[in-house]
Amino acid sequence: MIWKKGLTVFSAFVVAGSVGIMAPTVQASESTSVSIAGNDMPHHIVEGGDFKTATLRPDRLLETYRLTKYDVIDIQVIGLPEGAGMSDIMIGPDGYAQLPYVGSVKLAGLTLDEAKAVLMERMGQYLRFPDMSLIMRSYGPRKVYVMGEVGSPGIHELSADNLNAYAALSSAGGIKRRGRSTQVQVLRVVGDTMYYKTLNIKNYIKKHDLTQNVVLQDGDIVYVPRSNGIKLDEDVLPYVNVWAMYKALTK
Repeated sequence: MIWKKGLTVFSAFVVAGSVGIMAPTVQASESTSVSIAGNDMPHHIVEGGDFKTATLRPDRLLETYRLTKYDVIDIQVIGLPEGAGMSDIMIGPDGYAQLPYVGSVKLAGLTLDEAKAVLMERMGQYLRFPDMSLIMRSYGPRKVYVMGEVGSPGIHELSADNLNAYAALSSAGGIKRRGRSTQVQVLRVVGDTMYYKTLNIKNYIKKHDLTQNVVLQDGDIVYVPRSNGIKLDEDVLPYVNVWAMYKALTK
């Protein structure tokens, strides 16, 4: 991002449909971390985060895949009879799955290995068994926000095997001529922090730099600024507002 030296307190106003939202008050310096005030807003914007390079090999999808709402899994526990209430387990819209013996367990955001470890620990309090395996039955829809200088900005649904920044941009009609393909921003909220990563999509296309395409998660924002650069207050914060409003309306 381009940070203005000595940036002081400011606010922005955006309109989504017929709804007006006042942007949060922000104070920033030359640091890459910004604090934000607001109940439904992420409290910080930080450069970096757990952005994985997208793989072109579908057989490696499950290595980086993270469970999300409406995914359906089977849990096979060694020592329990087949079909003992562990098939077709759907993760709910709140990220939790309802399981026999242990009740509600949050699985959204975890890899299959991480989910297995959580379930082994929780179920081990009630049952004795040597091992278990998790099997994907079906993938829930993934929706990402593609904003800025693209052909069709808005919310786009991607399949699990095409959940990456380049696919999201392609789904949105590609980058417009006045869009800055060397400064594409990917934003992700984890807890009270919004992380961002800058991608050079031009190098991804022309120089085959595979590091410039990352795996997305449900709810990520992909933003293409105009060619004159990125300003936090004008380019990013309005979309943080839209994100916060959407999350509030879909809780």
